[in-house]
Amino acid sequence: MMRKRFILIQLFVFAIIGVISYSAVYNPFSTEYIQEVKQEARMASTTMQQSLYEQIQEAAEQYNEPAVDAVVDKVWKAVPGYNGRVVDIDASYKKMNQKGQFDKDLLVFKEESPKVHLSDLPPTPIYKGNSQKPMVAFLVNVAWGNEYLPDMLKTFQKHNVKATFFLDGSWVKNNPKLAKMILEEGHEIGNHAYSHPDLKQMSNERIHEEILKTNETIQAALDVKPRWFAPPSGSYRQDVVDIAHEHGMGTIMWTLDTIDWKSPEPSSMAARIVKDSHPGAMILMHPTGASRDGLESMITGMKEKGLKIGTVSRLVDEGRVQ
Repeated sequence: MMRKRFILIQLFVFAIIGVISYSAVYNPFSTEYIQEVKQEARMASTTMQQSLYEQIQEAAEQYNEPAVDAVVDKVWKAVPGYNGRVVDIDASYKKMNQKGQFDKDLLVFKEESPKVHLSDLPPTPIYKGNSQKPMVAFLVNVAWGNEYLPDMLKTFQKHNVKATFFLDGSWVKNNPKLAKMILEEGHEIGNHAYSHPDLKQMSNERIHEEILKTNETIQAALDVKPRWFAPPSGSYRQDVVDIAHEHGMGTIMWTLDTIDWKSPEPSSMAARIVKDSHPGAMILMHPTGASRDGLESMITGMKEKGLKIGTVSRLVDEGRVQ
């Protein structure tokens, strides 16, 4: 009797083991099945990651822009270079991977410098910035016009615009407070010679004297050493450019001229300048009634065309405009 009971128990245990074994094979939640699901998920994730990375690589070909070297142009003389931009693929992937899909707005760019810089070129006048840089600069040559300067400064301040003021040395000597006001407003200070002479007709010795005396006067009044030189009336010969270079300054000319000293009708003058403005343009003006009254229209017009406004230094540097 006991032996029969023992046999029955054995048969029952074998049956249970059989059922468990059968279930393990067909049960979708078995260890083996779960491992298979995990493996497929890993493969899918890897495929998605590879696909995202490849999408970013393909986008880079579309969005990358090569750097532009500085050159000496036959017409425009020295033209500064402009940084290129390249997609930082790893940084872009890191940002997009969190989102799980490609998004062009999450592309990360880094700038790439040109091979030839403005400083690599021989001393040459600069008439404009790089045409791929959506920025312009106002050049204000100051040897007179004190009565118009405060209003012009207020307009620049109102629109958060910085210009480059080229100051005549004798004017700085006689108007140190106005000169300091220009500097304190955040504008760039340039050298415009000492007595507004025709440098093209002067000896090299006199050219040195005009430039050096102005630098010394500006240094004494403002504690600033100008980086840029603008020949009075735009009159120069190569000696002038070379001598300015010896004093550590580049020679600046202009792209567009307001001709404000002829007292044009302000709105017409402003409309012409805005119409002709383009990336890289340098706009010449003076502290006159026409420029005072037309300045705001020029500023708003440039901005409406999508052009940033900066100093000469900002315009000719290689940094990209965001």
